[in-house]
Amino acid sequence: MASAQQEQWGTKLGVILAVAGSAVGLGNFLRFPGQAAANGGGAFLIPYFAALLLLGIPIGWAEWAMGRYGGKKGFHSAPGIMGLMARNSAGRYLGVIGVLIPLGVSFYYVFIEAWTFGYFLKFLTGGVGIDVSAPIADQAATASAFYNSFTGTAQDGVLFTGDSKLTIISWIIVFTLNIFFVFRGLSKGIEKFCSYAMPAMAVLAVIVLVRVLTLGTPDPNLPDQNVVNGLGYMWNPNYSKLGDFQTWLAAAGQIFFSLSVGFGVIINYASYMKRNDDVALSGLTASATNELFEVGFGGMITLTAAFVFLGVSGTTAAVATGSFGLGFSTLPVVFAHMGPIGNMVGAAWFFMLFLAAITSSLSMYQPAVALLKESLGWSHQKATAGIAALGTIGAILTLWFTQGGAFWSTVDFWVGTYLIFIMAGVQIIYFAWVFGIDRGWKEIHNGASIQIPPVFKFIMKYVAPVYLIIVFVGFTVQNLAASVRASWASTGSRVGMITIGATLLFLILVVRSGQARWRREGRDLNDTQPAD
Repeated sequence: MASAQQEQWGTKLGVILAVAGSAVGLGNFLRFPGQAAANGGGAFLIPYFAALLLLGIPIGWAEWAMGRYGGKKGFHSAPGIMGLMARNSAGRYLGVIGVLIPLGVSFYYVFIEAWTFGYFLKFLTGGVGIDVSAPIADQAATASAFYNSFTGTAQDGVLFTGDSKLTIISWIIVFTLNIFFVFRGLSKGIEKFCSYAMPAMAVLAVIVLVRVLTLGTPDPNLPDQNVVNGLGYMWNPNYSKLGDFQTWLAAAGQIFFSLSVGFGVIINYASYMKRNDDVALSGLTASATNELFEVGFGGMITLTAAFVFLGVSGTTAAVATGSFGLGFSTLPVVFAHMGPIGNMVGAAWFFMLFLAAITSSLSMYQPAVALLKESLGWSHQKATAGIAALGTIGAILTLWFTQGGAFWSTVDFWVGTYLIFIMAGVQIIYFAWVFGIDRGWKEIHNGASIQIPPVFKFIMKYVAPVYLIIVFVGFTVQNLAASVRASWASTGSRVGMITIGATLLFLILVVRSGQARWRREGRDLNDTQPAD
């Protein structure tokens, strides 16, 4: 326990950049533009910012406060901290979700991270073989064929046939980098890397954005395909979409996905802060940084570039293929049309995505490492090695069961979407109703550099919980049965469900062991002696 207590962030900026790094990921640059374009364009910002103000920021503040409070009591894992909030064992076992989410997502996220690194290497050495003199349909087919080959979507096990060396090599490199920085610890590893990676990511984003916004009208024969119309394609509002409940659900889902709210990372990261470190301004700054990358960069780069070169029909088709189709199949065609600097712009783009991905994936291992350390009494090195072993097993399954992306998309839905809503709901209910909103409000403002408007006290206690319950019940009634059936429709999806179950069982056993250990040590598991 002593070693865990000694681990702290080096600087206040360091924890902000680390949390922002966790939040800024592939969803900012790929998922957000597609969601906005498909759900009303500029009108999407209304439910989007409503979800940001009513869910993302308030629950984020609660997570920061819960984490820092748990750190005061010597706990750094979600189960330990949630046990304090709930004052019972049920909270500890529900807190397992806060470790399952980042660990489960890491199984496939590092695989996708390897795509960004592999594409970076390809564009650095000449691109993916697109012939710009060929018809657009043929160019898109070439890009799609490379993507399908690189990601192994054709059949299970194809990445191990010897024809996909770049994919495997890319995965080995990025996985090794992740474990290396986690092994180095919080301050010397994660914080130090994010302090360099976040500014570098911003510089690369500005470079790509400037190039996109200065494209003008590349083809005089197609005067409508220009930057202004490209921005209009995404941001011209379609207010009729506001009457569609799916638009509001999509906005809330994007906020959770993007800000890492309910993900189990913020509550862990904040536990390493000092007793009186600010969490109010820090939480707001991390959220604002994420919004800069998402709305400012992601909202103006991806679809604008696609529109300028592919037009309305090509961009609409790209949006329909989803986040990864847009990023890995469509944009390579766009870069090929940028002339001599196209490959360099492509390399900058994919390296930026790689930085976004790795700053997120680093955060996914830390909560599980913290749990093994405080539950089993393991050293940081042993806990990291244990999580590396689990990560390797999850990665092998991801690399093998690639057909149609069934394995990783199943894990992504249940762990990376469904459970996030549950975790966020559990956290805000425990914080506002069990820990107590008055006590929680005081905890948030302890050492705060800003005074949060009192209306957020009402939002945390009433609005956010009700909003989440409505979303959860609505989804369960309308879609749960179909989602369960889809999760058993293929070998890959079934293995994904079994993997989730096995990981959950393992974490429950770890928490059970930890709970017994903490009681033997005489620790205050149920917050009977408040630290505030």
